[in-house]
Amino acid sequence: MVLARPAVPTVVAAVPGKGRFLLGASLLLNRLLLYPLAAALVAGCGGKPAPGEASGPAPIPAPVMESPAAAAPPAASASFDQELELQGISFHVSSPNVASGNTVTVVPTGLEIDNSPWESPVDGDVVGAEVEDLDANGSPEIYVYVRLRDSAARGSLVGYAANNRKSLSAINLPALSDDPAAAAGYQGHDEFALVERSLARRFPLYAGEGDTAVPTGKTRQLQYKLAAGEAGWQLELVNSTEF
Repeated sequence: MVLARPAVPTVVAAVPGKGRFLLGASLLLNRLLLYPLAAALVAGCGGKPAPGEASGPAPIPAPVMESPAAAAPPAASASFDQELELQGISFHVSSPNVASGNTVTVVPTGLEIDNSPWESPVDGDVVGAEVEDLDANGSPEIYVYVRLRDSAARGSLVGYAANNRKSLSAINLPALSDDPAAAAGYQGHDEFALVERSLARRFPLYAGEGDTAVPTGKTRQLQYKLAAGEAGWQLELVNSTEF
């Protein structure tokens, strides 16, 4: 659309030396009249932009609010499943390692009379198992290591011995508190292992009790031998060392 600029009469007063001033005022007046007229014409045409032309600044999208990520649940302990064999007798050890009401099941194979499974409740997770013939009588034993999930990580043991290769009987590990000298400085973090035909129990030593206990930097290792007792198989403490 071509806009015709209306004619605006230019009045020139006969004022000496003022001709340039009056001519500039005339031009300014023309522009002031032209711009409102052009705006009115555009509005009269609908004020719509031509196709392909932007009508104004692009709208700013509203920010997307993301929900905070939910805290991941604590990882569950992996179930335990292992089969060990010695002297022609095998032991299948399994545990679901559930947080509450955990159990361990030992299924023997190769015994002459009774290969029934043994299931025992455990206070903690099964973290390992080993097979050995500590008393060298030709009938192996199975040792299952258990550890609490708490910060102290106290350990315990489940063990079974083969009776003349015919059936299984439980092995008893005396409570550490039964021997005050062996228990002095104990605050948990046990490790069990079979060492030189003995069961070794190792743990760091602490000074003080409870929340005020501090590590000394030393470790105690207790060694147990397997012996036949009146009520079954017993692990007897035979040596205690510190390093």
